[in-house]
Amino acid sequence: MKCRGADARTLAGMAKREQRTGGVDRRSFLKHGSITWVFAPVSAASASTSAAGPEVVRIEGYPPPLEIALHHLAPADGRVDPGKVVLFVHGATFPSALAVAYRFDGHSWMDDLSGAGFDVWALDFAGYGESDRYPEMREGGTARGPLTGPLGRADICSRQIAEAVRFISARQRVRAVSIVAHSWGTLPAGLYATQHAASVNRLVLFGPVTRRELPAASEKPKDAALPPAYSFVTIQRQRDRFFGYVPAGEAPVMEARHFDAWAPAYLASDPTSRMRVPPSVQVPSGPSSDVDAAWSGVMAYEPSRVTCPTLIIRGEWDSVTTNADAHWLYEALSACELKRDVVISRGTHVMHLERSRYQLYRETQLFLEGRDSG
Repeated sequence: MKCRGADARTLAGMAKREQRTGGVDRRSFLKHGSITWVFAPVSAASASTSAAGPEVVRIEGYPPPLEIALHHLAPADGRVDPGKVVLFVHGATFPSALAVAYRFDGHSWMDDLSGAGFDVWALDFAGYGESDRYPEMREGGTARGPLTGPLGRADICSRQIAEAVRFISARQRVRAVSIVAHSWGTLPAGLYATQHAASVNRLVLFGPVTRRELPAASEKPKDAALPPAYSFVTIQRQRDRFFGYVPAGEAPVMEARHFDAWAPAYLASDPTSRMRVPPSVQVPSGPSSDVDAAWSGVMAYEPSRVTCPTLIIRGEWDSVTTNADAHWLYEALSACELKRDVVISRGTHVMHLERSRYQLYRETQLFLEGRDSG
């Protein structure tokens, strides 16, 4: 199986890295066929984990001609084990560089799995991070968004996952990958797993969105035919959300110094962020529409059709994935012969940014290694 437009090994041989020097962030781009290689440098502060950060590969996405970005970190020992290739899928408001690839005190989740011998990939959906923006997002930028309907719904994004897995499988010569998905990202990942069972080794649903029998979470404006195509997320909104997940009277679980470093990096993930007052990151509205639908009884996928070993993992204080939500999903995964529901103490919905992150790393690694069946 070959990658469309180019042979991945040829591209790998052509690529050279460019480092950040003099405090200026410089990126090198290499275009070949339908694949663009972007080599993202890292700061000296994060060099303690590896000499360079993840490579970024831009591939054909969906719908065409959009390109989507894959962040890649090879195993620390340089040897790819076919059973240890993993793809991360992010949530609704921040891309991979601010999630699994973000280095807290010089170490990220991607670094952690790479050190454990995994070949680690992370997808930026269209509209986020290093991936292309939808045309509607490029045309707007300051207003509520054209009435074309919410961009980036789960069905569209599951096809972007399909493109990512197809590329990874061809480049690494593997038949299947494991997928770790967070929050809203569990919806397109779950849909992909039901449609491409043979391509998924194991599935990790971190803080998953599940079905609830509740009234619609939001109502359409009476004068609007469709919900907005995109929305904007400010630093204050993220701060309120991250720190607000912690129950009253409990100490924060995300360190303030970490958030203060994360926040400007988040704004930098959207080149248009500082065109608005206050600065904000433009994100597709499809994810919020998918969550509204799920919490009104309509899931983007049917959990009973997932057949691969599946881990539900969540924080004790996760209000998006409550005990009731996790119990419903565990029971709904009726075709999974191997499934788990793991709860981590003092963790919230963004546990990968918090003090409990190493517990999350270990439990996920243990499950992905697969030493749990005869």
